[in-house]
Amino acid sequence: MGYCSGRCTLIFVCGMQLVCVLERQIFDFLGYQWAPILANFVHIIIVILGLFGTIQYRPRYITGYAVWLVFWVTWNVFVICFYLEAGDLSKETDLILTFNISMHRSWWMENGPGCTVTSVTPAPEWAPEDHRYITVSGCLLEYQYIEVAHSSLQIFLALAGFIYACYVVKCITEEEDSFDFIGGFDSYGYQGPQKTSHLQLQPMYMLSTELEERAPPFESATALPAALSTSLEVPYPSQCCLVSEIFQDHSTRRSK
Repeated sequence: MGYCSGRCTLIFVCGMQLVCVLERQIFDFLGYQWAPILANFVHIIIVILGLFGTIQYRPRYITGYAVWLVFWVTWNVFVICFYLEAGDLSKETDLILTFNISMHRSWWMENGPGCTVTSVTPAPEWAPEDHRYITVSGCLLEYQYIEVAHSSLQIFLALAGFIYACYVVKCITEEEDSFDFIGGFDSYGYQGPQKTSHLQLQPMYMLSTELEERAPPFESATALPAALSTSLEVPYPSQCCLVSEIFQDHSTRRSK
Protein backbone atom coordinates (compact mmCIF):
# COMPACT_ATOMS: atom_id res chain seq x y z
CA MET A 1 0.00 0.00 0.00
CA GLY A 2 2.82 2.41 0.87
CA TYR A 3 4.66 1.67 -2.36
CA CYS A 4 1.51 2.19 -4.44
CA SER A 5 0.72 5.51 -2.74
CA GLY A 6 4.32 6.69 -3.16
CA ARG A 7 4.30 5.77 -6.84
CA CYS A 8 0.96 7.50 -7.43
CA THR A 9 2.20 10.57 -5.58
CA LEU A 10 5.34 10.68 -7.72
CA ILE A 11 3.21 10.51 -10.88
CA PHE A 12 1.11 13.40 -9.56
CA VAL A 13 4.22 15.46 -8.72
CA CYS A 14 5.67 14.85 -12.19
CA GLY A 15 2.38 15.98 -13.74
CA MET A 16 2.39 19.14 -11.65
CA GLN A 17 5.97 19.85 -12.65
CA LEU A 18 5.09 19.51 -16.34
CA VAL A 19 2.15 21.90 -16.04
CA CYS A 20 4.13 24.51 -14.09
CA VAL A 21 7.23 24.37 -16.27
CA LEU A 22 5.16 24.63 -19.47
CA GLU A 23 3.45 27.73 -18.08
CA ARG A 24 6.83 29.17 -17.16
CA GLN A 25 8.25 28.29 -20.58
CA ILE A 26 5.53 30.29 -22.33
CA PHE A 27 6.25 33.46 -20.38
CA ASP A 28 10.01 33.02 -20.79
CA PHE A 29 9.50 32.82 -24.55
CA LEU A 30 7.47 36.01 -24.45
CA GLY A 31 10.27 37.72 -22.54
CA TYR A 32 13.07 36.27 -24.72
CA GLN A 33 14.80 34.81 -21.68
CA TRP A 34 17.05 32.34 -23.51
CA ALA A 35 18.85 30.77 -20.55
CA PRO A 36 15.59 29.92 -18.72
CA ILE A 37 14.11 28.66 -22.01
CA LEU A 38 16.98 26.20 -22.42
CA ALA A 39 16.82 25.07 -18.78
CA ASN A 40 13.03 24.62 -18.96
CA PHE A 41 13.31 22.55 -22.14
CA VAL A 42 15.81 20.14 -20.53
CA HIS A 43 13.62 19.93 -17.44
CA ILE A 44 10.57 18.99 -19.52
CA ILE A 45 12.47 16.13 -21.19
CA ILE A 46 13.79 14.78 -17.87
CA VAL A 47 10.38 14.95 -16.19
CA ILE A 48 8.82 13.01 -19.07
CA LEU A 49 11.51 10.33 -18.69
CA GLY A 50 10.94 10.21 -14.93
CA LEU A 51 7.19 9.87 -15.48
CA PHE A 52 7.79 7.06 -17.97
CA GLY A 53 10.12 5.28 -15.54
CA THR A 54 7.57 5.53 -12.75
CA ILE A 55 4.76 4.08 -14.86
CA GLN A 56 6.90 1.32 -16.41
CA TYR A 57 8.85 0.42 -13.23
CA ARG A 58 12.23 1.55 -14.61
CA PRO A 59 14.44 2.52 -11.64
CA ARG A 60 17.24 3.87 -13.88
CA TYR A 61 14.97 6.50 -15.39
CA ILE A 62 13.73 7.49 -11.95
CA THR A 63 17.30 7.71 -10.66
CA GLY A 64 18.30 9.98 -13.55
CA TYR A 65 15.26 12.12 -12.86
CA ALA A 66 16.23 12.42 -9.18
CA VAL A 67 19.81 13.40 -10.08
CA TRP A 68 18.59 16.10 -12.47
CA LEU A 69 16.35 17.56 -9.75
CA VAL A 70 19.48 18.46 -7.79
CA PHE A 71 20.70 20.63 -10.69
CA TRP A 72 17.22 22.01 -11.19
CA VAL A 73 17.00 23.16 -7.59
CA THR A 74 20.45 24.76 -7.92
CA TRP A 75 19.36 26.65 -11.04
CA ASN A 76 16.20 27.98 -9.41
CA VAL A 77 18.12 29.09 -6.35
CA PHE A 78 20.41 31.03 -8.66
CA VAL A 79 17.40 32.65 -10.40
CA ILE A 80 16.01 33.72 -7.02
CA CYS A 81 19.35 35.24 -6.04
CA PHE A 82 19.57 36.96 -9.43
CA TYR A 83 16.20 38.71 -9.17
CA LEU A 84 16.71 39.59 -5.52
CA GLU A 85 20.18 40.91 -6.42
CA ALA A 86 21.96 38.84 -3.80
CA GLY A 87 25.67 39.50 -3.57
CA ASP A 88 27.12 41.00 -6.76
CA LEU A 89 24.22 39.86 -8.94
CA SER A 90 22.03 42.46 -10.67
CA LYS A 91 18.71 41.89 -12.44
CA GLU A 92 19.68 44.58 -14.96
CA THR A 93 22.44 42.42 -16.42
CA ASP A 94 21.61 41.16 -19.90
CA LEU A 95 24.39 38.60 -20.19
CA ILE A 96 23.03 36.05 -17.73
CA LEU A 97 19.46 35.34 -18.82
CA THR A 98 19.50 36.57 -22.43
CA PHE A 99 23.12 35.66 -23.32
CA ASN A 100 23.55 39.36 -24.18
CA ILE A 101 21.58 38.81 -27.38
CA SER A 102 18.89 41.36 -26.52
CA MET A 103 17.92 43.93 -23.89
CA HIS A 104 14.67 42.22 -23.00
CA ARG A 105 13.53 41.73 -19.44
CA SER A 106 10.97 39.46 -17.87
CA TRP A 107 7.55 39.51 -19.52
CA TRP A 108 6.03 40.27 -16.13
CA MET A 109 7.87 43.58 -16.02
CA GLU A 110 5.31 45.20 -18.35
CA ASN A 111 2.39 42.83 -17.94
CA GLY A 112 2.28 42.29 -14.20
CA PRO A 113 -0.94 42.75 -12.23
CA GLY A 114 -1.94 46.44 -12.19
CA CYS A 115 1.11 47.62 -14.16
CA THR A 116 0.79 50.76 -16.28
CA VAL A 117 3.21 51.19 -19.18
CA THR A 118 4.03 54.70 -20.38
CA SER A 119 6.22 55.41 -23.40
CA VAL A 120 8.90 58.05 -22.93
CA THR A 121 9.27 60.50 -25.79
CA PRO A 122 11.63 61.51 -27.06
CA ALA A 123 13.73 58.41 -26.42
CA PRO A 124 17.21 58.88 -24.96
CA GLU A 125 20.12 58.88 -27.39
CA TRP A 126 21.56 55.69 -25.89
CA ALA A 127 18.33 53.75 -26.51
CA PRO A 128 18.49 51.42 -29.57
CA GLU A 129 16.29 52.38 -32.50
CA ASP A 130 14.42 49.06 -32.50
CA HIS A 131 13.56 49.33 -28.81
CA ARG A 132 11.11 51.63 -27.07
CA TYR A 133 11.87 53.44 -23.88
CA ILE A 134 9.09 53.04 -21.30
CA THR A 135 8.29 53.53 -17.67
CA VAL A 136 6.26 51.04 -15.64
CA SER A 137 4.24 52.10 -12.63
CA GLY A 138 1.30 51.08 -10.48
CA CYS A 139 2.21 47.36 -10.29
CA LEU A 140 0.57 45.46 -7.47
CA LEU A 141 3.47 43.00 -7.47
CA GLU A 142 6.88 43.71 -8.92
CA TYR A 143 8.03 41.40 -11.69
CA GLN A 144 11.06 40.14 -9.78
CA TYR A 145 8.82 38.78 -7.02
CA ILE A 146 6.68 36.95 -9.60
CA GLU A 147 9.82 35.32 -10.98
CA VAL A 148 10.91 34.44 -7.46
CA ALA A 149 7.49 32.86 -6.82
CA HIS A 150 7.85 30.76 -9.99
CA SER A 151 11.29 29.54 -8.94
CA SER A 152 10.14 28.86 -5.37
CA LEU A 153 7.27 26.70 -6.66
CA GLN A 154 9.70 24.76 -8.86
CA ILE A 155 11.99 24.17 -5.87
CA PHE A 156 9.10 22.89 -3.76
CA LEU A 157 7.96 20.47 -6.48
CA ALA A 158 11.55 19.36 -7.12
CA LEU A 159 12.12 18.53 -3.45
CA ALA A 160 8.87 16.55 -3.30
CA GLY A 161 9.79 14.74 -6.52
CA PHE A 162 13.28 13.92 -5.24
CA ILE A 163 11.97 12.43 -1.98
CA TYR A 164 9.33 10.28 -3.65
CA ALA A 165 11.70 9.27 -6.45
CA CYS A 166 14.20 7.91 -3.91
CA TYR A 167 11.38 6.10 -2.10
CA VAL A 168 10.02 4.50 -5.29
CA VAL A 169 13.49 3.40 -6.42
CA LYS A 170 14.07 1.82 -3.00
CA CYS A 171 10.75 -0.06 -3.17
CA ILE A 172 11.36 -1.30 -6.72
CA THR A 173 14.85 -2.51 -5.80
CA GLU A 174 13.60 -4.38 -2.73
CA GLU A 175 10.78 -5.92 -4.74
CA GLU A 176 13.21 -7.18 -7.39
CA ASP A 177 15.52 -8.65 -4.74
CA SER A 178 12.70 -10.49 -2.96
CA PHE A 179 10.88 -11.64 -6.09
CA ASP A 180 10.42 -15.40 -6.01
CA PHE A 181 9.70 -17.43 -9.12
CA ILE A 182 9.92 -21.13 -10.05
CA GLY A 183 13.55 -22.06 -10.44
CA GLY A 184 14.60 -18.61 -9.24
CA PHE A 185 16.88 -17.40 -6.50
CA ASP A 186 14.90 -18.92 -3.65
CA SER A 187 16.83 -21.82 -2.17
CA TYR A 188 13.55 -23.39 -1.00
CA GLY A 189 11.88 -23.16 -4.38
CA TYR A 190 10.61 -26.00 -6.46
CA GLN A 191 13.16 -28.57 -7.55
CA GLY A 192 12.40 -31.20 -10.15
CA PRO A 193 13.14 -34.89 -9.60
CA GLN A 194 16.77 -35.77 -10.05
CA LYS A 195 17.70 -38.61 -12.37
CA THR A 196 20.30 -41.15 -11.30
CA SER A 197 22.91 -42.19 -13.79
CA HIS A 198 23.01 -45.84 -12.57
CA LEU A 199 21.02 -48.27 -10.54
CA GLN A 200 21.95 -48.91 -6.96
CA LEU A 201 22.89 -52.55 -6.50
CA GLN A 202 22.21 -54.24 -3.20
CA PRO A 203 24.69 -56.96 -2.02
CA MET A 204 23.46 -60.53 -1.86
CA TYR A 205 24.33 -62.88 0.98
CA MET A 206 24.21 -66.65 0.63
CA LEU A 207 25.11 -69.37 3.13
CA SER A 208 27.16 -72.43 2.33
CA THR A 209 24.25 -74.70 3.29
CA GLU A 210 22.11 -73.19 0.55
CA LEU A 211 24.92 -73.73 -1.97
CA GLU A 212 25.25 -77.37 -0.91
CA GLU A 213 21.54 -78.02 -1.39
CA ARG A 214 21.62 -76.54 -4.93
CA ALA A 215 24.82 -78.41 -5.93
CA PRO A 216 24.42 -81.72 -7.86
CA PRO A 217 24.64 -84.95 -5.72
CA PHE A 218 28.01 -86.61 -5.21
CA GLU A 219 28.63 -90.33 -5.64
CA SER A 220 30.35 -90.43 -2.31
CA ALA A 221 29.95 -87.95 0.43
CA THR A 222 33.03 -85.90 0.72
CA ALA A 223 33.65 -83.01 3.06
CA LEU A 224 33.95 -79.65 1.44
CA PRO A 225 37.19 -77.77 1.59
CA ALA A 226 37.68 -75.70 4.69
CA ALA A 227 37.70 -72.50 2.65
CA LEU A 228 34.15 -73.25 1.45
CA SER A 229 32.75 -74.59 4.71
CA THR A 230 32.37 -71.16 6.21
CA SER A 231 29.64 -68.71 5.34
CA LEU A 232 30.35 -66.92 2.08
CA GLU A 233 29.49 -63.30 1.35
CA VAL A 234 28.66 -62.87 -2.32
CA PRO A 235 28.04 -59.18 -3.04
CA TYR A 236 27.25 -59.53 -6.75
CA PRO A 237 25.43 -62.13 -8.90
CA SER A 238 28.53 -62.75 -11.02
CA GLN A 239 30.36 -64.08 -7.95
CA CYS A 240 27.42 -66.41 -7.22
CA CYS A 241 27.87 -67.96 -10.67
CA LEU A 242 31.59 -68.31 -10.03
CA VAL A 243 30.97 -70.26 -6.78
CA SER A 244 28.46 -72.53 -8.52
CA GLU A 245 31.01 -73.36 -11.23
CA ILE A 246 33.56 -74.29 -8.55
CA PHE A 247 31.15 -76.83 -7.02
CA GLN A 248 30.33 -78.34 -10.42
CA ASP A 249 34.04 -78.72 -11.29
CA HIS A 250 34.73 -80.30 -7.90
CA SER A 251 31.93 -82.84 -8.32
CA THR A 252 33.12 -83.77 -11.85
CA ARG A 253 36.63 -84.53 -10.67
CA ARG A 254 35.32 -86.63 -7.78
CA SER A 255 33.18 -88.70 -10.11
CA LYS A 256 36.20 -89.46 -12.32
